[in-house]
Amino acid sequence: MKKLALLGALALSVFSLVSHADEKPLKIGIEAAYPPFAFKQPDGSIAGFDYDIGNALCTEMKVKCTWVEQEFDGLIPALKVRKIDAILSSMSITDDRKKSVDFTNRYYLTPARLVMKDGTTVSDSLAELKGKKIGVQRGSIHNRFANEVLAPQGATVVPYGTQNEIYLDVAAGRLDGTVADATLLEDGFLKTDAGKGFAFVGPAFTDAKYFGDGIGIAVRKGDKANLDRINAAIAAIRANGEYKKIQDKYFNFDIYGPEAK
Repeated sequence: MKKLALLGALALSVFSLVSHADEKPLKIGIEAAYPPFAFKQPDGSIAGFDYDIGNALCTEMKVKCTWVEQEFDGLIPALKVRKIDAILSSMSITDDRKKSVDFTNRYYLTPARLVMKDGTTVSDSLAELKGKKIGVQRGSIHNRFANEVLAPQGATVVPYGTQNEIYLDVAAGRLDGTVADATLLEDGFLKTDAGKGFAFVGPAFTDAKYFGDGIGIAVRKGDKANLDRINAAIAAIRANGEYKKIQDKYFNFDIYGPEAK
């Protein structure tokens, strides 16, 4: 009987290993031009908070993940045609996007801010933006916000393919400023040599109509299997300390934000 039990256990173990080996890799879409969340290292490999969180989630789920690079505005189309299985690229959870994809629970939450020349005054009314050229990343939630909130105040909204292109034109004086995620702007621009002489101006933008309920991972509509296992993995790495270890590598504050009440 003991031999039979042992053989049964071995068979189950082998079956588990085979099943895991046969499981298709989870293809994750990311735009690697959004430091410190995702960026290219000198050797061409991807690094950043989003990338590390994704790999931690895959380890927790015990699934092989492959990363697929894509410009931000092409991520949702790629998800719909099954080029990728999930989007982990600092995508805001919004009602508008929920029409196209399903979102996990959030994995971080930060406000949007304006960056312009240091000393520029911008009041809560945003009236000072009249005649100013403001760069935004095409297809981002900041693009919609700028079109619907900044443009009516007289700002000229200029869309770009990547945030890095915007930084170049802000530094060169071809743009008066940019609006984007505050953490992205601080680490990707203000702390760099190119960002010297620039600063956050005006109010912090947190309107859920535009910026949603934080940043989540998108999966295809109705893909409950991936939604549930990714949510469980997010909760697990928050509980076991892996999330904090990754967070502390990039930020000196709690980027997850306050717990929901």
